Amino acid sequence: RWVIGSLKKTQNNLLSLALLTLLCEAQGRMDKARSQEENRAGLLRRVKRGWVWNQFFVLEEYTGLEPLYIGKLHSDMDLGDGSIKYILSGDGAGTTFTIDDSTGDIHAIKRLDREVKAQYLLKAQAWNRQTDRPLEPESQFIVKIQDINDNEPKFQDGPYQATIPEMSTIGTEVIRLTATDADDPTYGNSARVVYSILQGQPYFSVEPKTGEVRVSLAGMDREVREIYSIIIQAKDMGGQLGGLAGTTVVNITLSDVNDNPPMFDQKLYQMSVLESAPVGSVVGRIRAKDRDIGINAEMRYSIIDGDGRDTFDISTDPTNLFGIITIKKPLNFESKASYTLKIEGANTHLDHRFLDKGPFSHVTIVHVSVEDIDEPPEFSSAAYYIEVSEEAEIGTVFTTVSARDPDASNNSIRYSIEMTTDLGKYFYIDITSGALMTVVALDREELSWHNITVLAMEMSNPSMIGSVSVAVKILDVNDNPPSLTHYFEAFVCESAKAGQLIQTVTAIDPDDPLAGQQFYYSLAPEAANNPNFTLRDNQDNTAWILTRRGGWSQQDQSVYYLPIFISDGELPVQTSTSTLTIRVCSCDVEGNVMSCNAEAYHLPASLSRGALIAILACIFVMLVMILLMLSLRSHRKKPYLHDEEDNVHENIVRYDDEGGGEEDTEAFDIAAMWNPHEAHLVGKQRQDMLPEIESLSRYVPIACVGWPGSVCVGGDSNVQGYVLSKLLEADLDPCAPPYDSLQTYAYEGEGSVAESLSSLQSGCSNTDHEYDYLNDWGPRFKKLAEMYGVLETNNPPMW
Repeated sequence: RWVIGSLKKTQNNLLSLALLTLLCEAQGRMDKARSQEENRAGLLRRVKRGWVWNQFFVLEEYTGLEPLYIGKLHSDMDLGDGSIKYILSGDGAGTTFTIDDSTGDIHAIKRLDREVKAQYLLKAQAWNRQTDRPLEPESQFIVKIQDINDNEPKFQDGPYQATIPEMSTIGTEVIRLTATDADDPTYGNSARVVYSILQGQPYFSVEPKTGEVRVSLAGMDREVREIYSIIIQAKDMGGQLGGLAGTTVVNITLSDVNDNPPMFDQKLYQMSVLESAPVGSVVGRIRAKDRDIGINAEMRYSIIDGDGRDTFDISTDPTNLFGIITIKKPLNFESKASYTLKIEGANTHLDHRFLDKGPFSHVTIVHVSVEDIDEPPEFSSAAYYIEVSEEAEIGTVFTTVSARDPDASNNSIRYSIEMTTDLGKYFYIDITSGALMTVVALDREELSWHNITVLAMEMSNPSMIGSVSVAVKILDVNDNPPSLTHYFEAFVCESAKAGQLIQTVTAIDPDDPLAGQQFYYSLAPEAANNPNFTLRDNQDNTAWILTRRGGWSQQDQSVYYLPIFISDGELPVQTSTSTLTIRVCSCDVEGNVMSCNAEAYHLPASLSRGALIAILACIFVMLVMILLMLSLRSHRKKPYLHDEEDNVHENIVRYDDEGGGEEDTEAFDIAAMWNPHEAHLVGKQRQDMLPEIESLSRYVPIACVGWPGSVCVGGDSNVQGYVLSKLLEADLDPCAPPYDSLQTYAYEGEGSVAESLSSLQSGCSNTDHEYDYLNDWGPRFKKLAEMYGVLETNNPPMW
């Protein structure tokens, strides 16, 4: 039979534990002796389990130098001869706990901490050393760590923050604290915590058992003191002497309540503002100070009295602390130089618990002085509108503007018109009276409105300038004749019958009568009885052109000119005559114009399609032959042009000057023209300018002019024959470009009545020249006028 001794040690009685151990060992020896005697007697008995289990207890935090004795394991099969070996396994076996395999003594070799591990589950077994086999099944036992008071209470979340309203009553709960103790709460008083306050009295107190912090002093004012720091202690062992303690800090903030009324620093505020300050400008700021903060200090300002209630306004700034005084109406120093305002500032959020501390508003006086400045002149009207007839004579005064200096000095004023608003200089203003008058004739059709700006300047201070807009409307006068809407060119078909409508005409008039336009149409007196066309006035500002006959023919007359007389309906009546051109055209059966060219009728009517093709083929063959001839001629002339310098057409030396006339003997070498082959040897060069291209006349072969009676140009021939030969050669060569450079000496100048008599560039215009103006040039041009003057011819009737 096994006996396991249970060793229980306490701090107060170690001797009792030692005696208990000795008793367990004596009992074990007695049981062993009894077992041996029964075996000798040969009694057959059932083998019982050899373990008797009790729990082992051991105190934590052992600090001795020797291993801590836990207990002893002993089997009834152990005869003390060393044949039994004890084996220990489980939690901490070999690391925390060891066993003597011969005696079964268990020791702790490490420091034990109940807060780390409260108990250990171990297994024990007895083995036979010779057979190395277990004598008994493995069994378990528990080693419990007995607690000692080795942990103080701790506040897990400290330091703590708390907020309560100021002026809180006694007993108001502030915060509830909880301290934890790691010791065993089921064993002794090691984990029983008691709370107390070490710092913070008399303002606060704490409940010993619950840790609830409460207000213990009434009337705590945030404006006097806002933050309190208190120290709370938690002590175990029920607060007895020798218990362990932990502390924490609680920071308590008093939140604000509206318990203080606002108050202005001054009873009277002085402010000033310029009279030119625009509406909405800020005059100044005032503030009623409040010892409270946040919404409890927010203010609302109002003007409750004073002569400036209608001129000034007050509002609260975005912070709701300041009152902003602004201008509500324009100021004028000359009208009123000062204002008085009675302003009240009041809290917007009231606390009904503290109304007895009120009233929560205050009143002050603000005196606003208006400062005088030099203001520009002011016109009697903000703008002027004037109507002027376009037939007003130059110098007509159509209105007078007036301005004055608003300052007390009332300086003299001078008037002028801003130049950029009257670029055409239509008007003039008298500098002293402000009278506006016309200086040029007005024309409504040219410009119907004039928007000018009149300036008024102080004489003593030219920088002070006022301005006003003057709108001048030009009234219409019927001074323009009507005319056709645009140039009309109508047509009449050859097949047109009598009474057929060929055109509807309309008119325009630049004038703008009040009653609207009304035009009257008729044929001019000279065409009223023409046999071809008639006009019908539709009385709606339009007229019809109708035919009076039929049988129209382009061969007889292709164009008719019909004068139309137009008048308007306003006084004075304006009239005009416009000409309508009517062409006779050939039309299809639907009346669409096919051709208005009378020359088309001269073509033979029997010309067939085959004949047209033959004619075109002949023209094509002739063009091909001409091109071949020109090509052969150009190939035949190429041997004479060896290179660019051998170009025979560049035989006139060009200088970039006008020439000196007959007296200029150095402009060219006359010998080069008398003898072209020797010119390059003996010729005299111009001294003041070198020619751009050297004369190439020495390379030109001698040629003869193929005119009747002409002579060949040789080395000693005259210049005339040489020039004529070259001129003929250039004229007969259609491929030769115009290499000759020409100089014009016959230009009369821009101031001359005749301008230039040269025919150069006369071919650039396709129009026919008219020489009737030669009659106006005097007797010296009489012969030219007779040669080129246009003869008067008898034209056919227009209509």
